[in-house]
Amino acid sequence: MDEDEDLRHHGDAELRDVAISHDFAVNVRLPEPPRWLRDRLAEGLATLAAYPDARAATEAVAERHGRAPDEVLLTSGAAEAFVLLARVLRPRRALVVHPQFTEPEAALRAAGHDVERHILTGDFTLDPEAVPTEPDLVMIGNPTNPTSVLHPAAAIERLRRPGRTVVVDEAFIDGIPGETETLAGHSDIVVIRSLTKTWGLAGLRVGYVLGPAPLIRALIEAQPLWSVSSLALIAARAVCDPDAIAEAEALAKQADQDRDHLLARLTEIPGVTVPAASRAPFVLVRAPNAVRLRDQLRAEGIAVRRGDTFPGLGPDWLRVAVRGRTATDLLIDRWKQLAATSW
Repeated sequence: MDEDEDLRHHGDAELRDVAISHDFAVNVRLPEPPRWLRDRLAEGLATLAAYPDARAATEAVAERHGRAPDEVLLTSGAAEAFVLLARVLRPRRALVVHPQFTEPEAALRAAGHDVERHILTGDFTLDPEAVPTEPDLVMIGNPTNPTSVLHPAAAIERLRRPGRTVVVDEAFIDGIPGETETLAGHSDIVVIRSLTKTWGLAGLRVGYVLGPAPLIRALIEAQPLWSVSSLALIAARAVCDPDAIAEAEALAKQADQDRDHLLARLTEIPGVTVPAASRAPFVLVRAPNAVRLRDQLRAEGIAVRRGDTFPGLGPDWLRVAVRGRTATDLLIDRWKQLAATSW
């Protein structure tokens, strides 16, 4: 690990210290939770005098994924799940597949583990045969942040080895229509999910881990009491309702259309390339003068996510969140103007 690397840099940092009117840096799909979910949370305010009880939400998540309740742990966002795993697991050799979300590696390092990296290049497609066989812990995102690649479930399954724990970060899988390639139903693979991205709940902090019951018990022992708030548990239970699942599917299909529009418009900018087959609600872009572009856009209230804090990428990479067509057109039109006049 390079001493200058900032594994704790996240998209919200792009919004600080300047007035941002158009946010393409943070991968939260909705600007706020939908009205029906806010109403459920408002009703829950009357329960705040009692300590949180995770049983009903745990059962709802388990039913949603066809798992037993003892194979589910609600967490204070996916970030807590990474920290708990790093504290509980004792790998001889831990490996993280990059480029990907940096919190898993940061959590492992903070817990005292050495971390190896397997860097994907080219179109960022996973070749499981190229991943070293020796590590007994492998962590990968699917779809991967920031590459937007959706790896086939069968490819990730081929990472399994006797004595190896495979952890899959599926924080964005509900942004994929049909949640294709999910491994949530596989009892021998650890899956981490987040409710932040689709439902506009970054500030509430709610996610969960799916995994073998013995591991879940160990994680519970390591988790602080009442780690997940009553309101977060209400949200977790609410978004497991059939109507909510159907709404998430509709949002995922809309995101597909909006991403296609973004990809089409990016082709209008000279020198810009999108090497990966993008499937998630964000796109990884390689662009000339990316550092200067990002600074110029930010000065005008338009935020995009720098890519150089992801291992395996450099300063010429940007991550762009998928937004509606009007917002996308504003971004691309301004980007084209800057490209024509400044470079």
